[in-house]
Amino acid sequence: MIASPPPLSLYVHVPWCVRKCPYCDFNSHQAKGEPPFADYVDALLRDLDQDLPMVWGRPVQSVFFGGGTPSLMPPEQIDRFLQGASARLQLVPGCEITLETNPGTAEHGRFEGYLAAGVNRLSFGIQSFDDGCLRRLGRIHDSREAEAAVKLATDAGFDNFNLDLMYALPGQDLDMAVHDLERAFALGPSHVSHYQLTLEPNTLFAARPPACLPDDDLAWDMQEHCQALLAERGFEQYEVSAYARAGRQCRHNLNYWAYGDYLGIGAGAHGKVTFGHDGSILRRWKQRHPARYLASAGTPANIGGDDRVAPAQRAFEFMLNALRLVEGFGLDTFELRTGLPRTTIQPRLEAASARGWLEIAGDRVRPTPLGRRFTNDVVSLFLAPPA
Repeated sequence: MIASPPPLSLYVHVPWCVRKCPYCDFNSHQAKGEPPFADYVDALLRDLDQDLPMVWGRPVQSVFFGGGTPSLMPPEQIDRFLQGASARLQLVPGCEITLETNPGTAEHGRFEGYLAAGVNRLSFGIQSFDDGCLRRLGRIHDSREAEAAVKLATDAGFDNFNLDLMYALPGQDLDMAVHDLERAFALGPSHVSHYQLTLEPNTLFAARPPACLPDDDLAWDMQEHCQALLAERGFEQYEVSAYARAGRQCRHNLNYWAYGDYLGIGAGAHGKVTFGHDGSILRRWKQRHPARYLASAGTPANIGGDDRVAPAQRAFEFMLNALRLVEGFGLDTFELRTGLPRTTIQPRLEAASARGWLEIAGDRVRPTPLGRRFTNDVVSLFLAPPA
């Protein structure tokens, strides 16, 4: 039994982008003309109203606008949504509100508008500062536009922002990967997401892999060198691909990784809600296509599916998230979030520890450096139902 539900966040999906990137497997759709943002905000609020009974009275610690390209949405529509959301939900004081931003959509005045609306954290999809790499990735911006967008944001008053960077890009060598980080540091981010390009199923890159991809050895060299450089510049790694200055970890993503709850609204959005009265956990997702979403938001037809997470699935789900964290998790948190006694996973924890993948100290479980390198193997130990 779960005594009380975990912290709650709100995820808002904006499905449109200027152009679909060949590596992207998110629910994003190339915009044909100006998307109907005013109608979409109306639909988002109807969607939220439908989910509200599941979370009555629970405070919301973070809001995250993801996509797609949320920065296509005019500030006045972000403001209208946040006003509607705050009238329906209790946003905690200092609630972290993040907007994903494509540098190719930055305009004078937009960032001032987002800040006035209540957005207090930005996440820039830079990916690289090398124009050749950006072209090969299908990005709509170049390095000059990337730097200009960040400067517009800082001039507007944003001091809490993330830069997304990828490595092991087509045609990239070690010096180029390091140079990307140096260019990022010069812009003064509080957070850096640094992750390897992967060829995800159902993407253009998976169907037609790009030429000149770095091999595994070179990709590993890039990771090691860049991790050392990030640490040297004061960015502490707290998750597999997330690095932050002190106190600037992404609270929204931390809630995901700690198996917290989140409402997911918007086309294709996924949510997870724990019910304290019976200890059940529900995963819910919404209609993926924007037109169908707009037509059905707030009605039963908008719900793409509801799935109750059986107790036998929870250990794996928890580990899939928590073992991404450098600091790991407490066994008391495992019990609180899953409703399972720690004894259900003890044999597997010991097996992972014997292989050098986990360090167990009292109630604390942390992945070792070897375990972080082989996260998928560690998590797979928890796939089968508990004995």
